Amino acid sequence: MRRIASKLSTSDPDFRLNDVHYRKVVAELKARQFAARSERPQRDLDRLQQQGKMLPRERVEMLLDPGTPFLELSTLAANMDYDGESPGASAITGIGIVAGREVAIHADDSSVKGGAWYPLTIKKIVRLLDIAIENRLPVVHLCDSAGGFLQQQSDLFADRHMAGRIFRNQCQLSKMGVHQLALVFGHCTAGGAYVPALSDYSVIVRGIGAVFLGGPPLVKAATGEEVGFEELGGADMHTSVSGTCDYAADTEEEAIAIGREIVAQWRRQPRWNCQRDSIEAPYYDPQELYGVIPHNSKAIFDMREVIARMVDGSRFHEYQPDYGTALVCGYANLWGWKVGIVANNGVLFSDSSLKAAHFIELCNQNETPLVFLQNITGYMVGRDYERKGITKDGAKMIMAQSCSRVPKFTVMCNASFGAGNYGMCGRAFDARMLFGWPTYQIATMGGDQAVNTLLEVKMRQMRRNGEPLDKEILARIRDETRGAYEHQLSAYFATSRIWDDGLLDPVDTRNALGMAITASMNAPLGEPGYGVFRL
Repeated sequence: MRRIASKLSTSDPDFRLNDVHYRKVVAELKARQFAARSERPQRDLDRLQQQGKMLPRERVEMLLDPGTPFLELSTLAANMDYDGESPGASAITGIGIVAGREVAIHADDSSVKGGAWYPLTIKKIVRLLDIAIENRLPVVHLCDSAGGFLQQQSDLFADRHMAGRIFRNQCQLSKMGVHQLALVFGHCTAGGAYVPALSDYSVIVRGIGAVFLGGPPLVKAATGEEVGFEELGGADMHTSVSGTCDYAADTEEEAIAIGREIVAQWRRQPRWNCQRDSIEAPYYDPQELYGVIPHNSKAIFDMREVIARMVDGSRFHEYQPDYGTALVCGYANLWGWKVGIVANNGVLFSDSSLKAAHFIELCNQNETPLVFLQNITGYMVGRDYERKGITKDGAKMIMAQSCSRVPKFTVMCNASFGAGNYGMCGRAFDARMLFGWPTYQIATMGGDQAVNTLLEVKMRQMRRNGEPLDKEILARIRDETRGAYEHQLSAYFATSRIWDDGLLDPVDTRNALGMAITASMNAPLGEPGYGVFRL
């Protein structure tokens, strides 16, 4: 493959302006991530120390093989919810290497309200288990939770994707023959007791670990029986009497050591045979990505410049380079893996939609994973475009993408608006992992379009009712709509709700995708087949 000929000039004033702007953006991202990971009230840190417990991140670090990476997911979940009381949604999730094996890791964050599960905590755990199911990844649960946060119980329990989905997913993993290990460092209460009970292996720490459907206060209230934590659900009882847990450990360090020994016994999943070449660093410096991304979010940039700083050797075989130029498609290697890249260079027209659909079919035929790089304002609208079939051509792209049998990965680089989000493998379309850059925006439409649409509707209504066009009312609608959109367009709003799997420093995108693609090789390819393409 030929190397991309970059047209970027690092001495250009616009490059320098973009670079300065985006470095500030990344500095803010890293400050927010540090706060979510590390900043806790001293009383909570003192409480864990008095209980003789390690910090949750210390447990994860000790579990992982030394010197290996950890792909943390949704670090900033709940950053704009619950008045900031649940940093990281009170859980740590990600993919790492334990005893030489790729595993998904779920750790309760007991430094936040004793590890109590908020609604977004549950969503974050369910998402990790979905990833484990899709990629056939073994799971290690680091359990230390006070149970559901009862003040939010109506959003915790009853619906399909609430707490019960955690245990349903554990059952599905077991059915697939995918291993699970629970390390019990604290209380597993009520539904949380099923995390170790549904795992293949469980290790519990004496003195601090406990598993019970109802703790001593609930037992007293429900039955009048008075019983202590250890007698009710402690390590010795569960490993010698009930058999609910398999191993007792005297310390957290010993529990982690036993856990690593257990993982070392697990058979490795056979990988499907994706093409792979030797790994080569990008020819162009990934740090230059800061100068590629415009400081004005509405400005256009060439996605080839992004690809050139992300893929091996900056080499790229572009497919149909002279057709449907609003979309860039082609083959590259990423950490050695052969991938097909679909990247926006503008609004999607019929020709670019058809080009995408055909290229996606080729990647499925060639068993090549797909990477979508989103900067999309949507499919083109208007009378002439509808007459030319933009709706059915966009539907062809959505059909091809939705029915793909190869793993898909998505990066929200800038805009993600309207049905363009669907065609470019947005959240609803089962990307194995979906990441965002800290300046990306996602919504039904852009802020200006939303404001103008609502104003047009209101003016038509006023004319129909014979009312004078009240400038004050129209100005208020404009301000309210714009204010709501500016708040909800933010990448931090999106990642707070776990609409993505985490925000990335653009420079780290190559590594995150490399780990995600590698993890996906554990799962077999889906069966080939498509629905009906409207011709």
